[in-house]
Amino acid sequence: MNLKKPIDVLIAESAESGEGTLKRTLSSTSLVALGIGAIIGAGLFSLTGIAAADHAGPAVTLSFVLAAVGCAFAGLCYAEFASMIPVAGSAYTYSYATMGEFMAWVIGWDLVLEYALGAATVGVSWSGYFNKLLHEFGLEMPLYLTKSFAEVDGGGINLPAVVIVSLLSLMLIRGTKESASLNNILVIVKVAVVIIFIALGWKFINPANHTPYIPANTGVKGEFGISGIAAGAALVFFAFIGFDAVSTAAQEAKNPQKGMPIGILGSLVVCTILYVLFAHVMTGLVPYTVFKGDASPAATAFKVTGYGWLQMGLIIAILAGYTSVILVMLMGQSRVFYTMSKDGLLPKFFSNIHSKYRTPFKTNIFFMLFVSIFAGFVPVTDLGHMVSIGTLFAFSLVCIGVMLLRKTDPDRPRPFKTPFVPFVPIMGIIVCVYLMSSLPIEAWIRLAIWMALGVAIYFFYGKKNSVLGNSGRVVKPVDPPKPEL
Repeated sequence: MNLKKPIDVLIAESAESGEGTLKRTLSSTSLVALGIGAIIGAGLFSLTGIAAADHAGPAVTLSFVLAAVGCAFAGLCYAEFASMIPVAGSAYTYSYATMGEFMAWVIGWDLVLEYALGAATVGVSWSGYFNKLLHEFGLEMPLYLTKSFAEVDGGGINLPAVVIVSLLSLMLIRGTKESASLNNILVIVKVAVVIIFIALGWKFINPANHTPYIPANTGVKGEFGISGIAAGAALVFFAFIGFDAVSTAAQEAKNPQKGMPIGILGSLVVCTILYVLFAHVMTGLVPYTVFKGDASPAATAFKVTGYGWLQMGLIIAILAGYTSVILVMLMGQSRVFYTMSKDGLLPKFFSNIHSKYRTPFKTNIFFMLFVSIFAGFVPVTDLGHMVSIGTLFAFSLVCIGVMLLRKTDPDRPRPFKTPFVPFVPIMGIIVCVYLMSSLPIEAWIRLAIWMALGVAIYFFYGKKNSVLGNSGRVVKPVDPPKPEL
């Protein structure tokens, strides 16, 4: 029997307060900042150059617009669910209400790829830029303290990556409000540097570098021309990953019906505008061909302005960007496991709430150790594709869920409604599946292995301990209350 969790039960859970529940402390502004914190990472500073040099040329700005449209389809679907079911758990919770317990477990397990392994991957990258910052001050860390054992003869540990993951996990234990305050500061720092880059670089744009704006296709699909813009969009799409993490904080929002759509869609709009302007300036400062194989294209482009002091600022902005991404990913993962544990699909350990801080502190500690192991001891460069495929899979299921719920529960109050259903969710599915198909076969194999492990855990533990499965409740669609005449 495919058990579904009634939406009325989910809403009742979200309305609970007091000890043992999450504390509602996040305003709409904090939710937008959470989204920006998760989205703007080094993707802005590195993927832009790669997409321009290999695929789109100056038209990489159009690639960002195309990718943003694809994200918007999924974002609109997330916004409907997040306002209607303001419960921690994101796509896991939405799938539980629309597609049943097994699919909910699959998506919850899948989100580990996006959040936990994503945080580990970003932690390693944070370490690399931290070492660059130390180098600027004439300091160096021993190689065996900055690389994993697989990358250094005789063994090693990526100590900075472990330290940053641990510090941010401890910050999350102290409280969501405090973590959001730190995230707000980090967002201000990196957005300020991005705006400074745009403002100072704008007057140095050479129009010749934007001509032709769409370079002619080389005869190979994806190398410039219209197909190059599409290929660039597939690449920079992953610079937008993270807005869905806002929905994991629904149960900690002060006014989720209003705040969740603002947080999800607002962060997407802000980031899209910054991405397009940043890319326009960067490709205008130097010819896009200069970015071929360049790991730090933003710094390369900005050299022509003569503002050398901003080089240090770019490194600091990237570090701030990485830090906020790790923070939001760790927070998102802990909230998903908290919700799965409350449903009995994971041990009660994961839903224990700290008596003082009202946070799922044991889950935070677990993921501090889990993510630190990957960040400190495993080269995680190949896991980037796993993060992407997991995210796109989650986006697809949320789009499907919106269409299913419109059929099975059309009268349910929806504070925010996805427009043009079924067109918007269908387009969201098409974009996600297309981008998943562009990933290498290795990513699909790893996803299959990971999912097989998850399915085994569900049938050996989750199904037997499911609160819903053991409640004896006859699960039927619940009619919404009828208005009094």
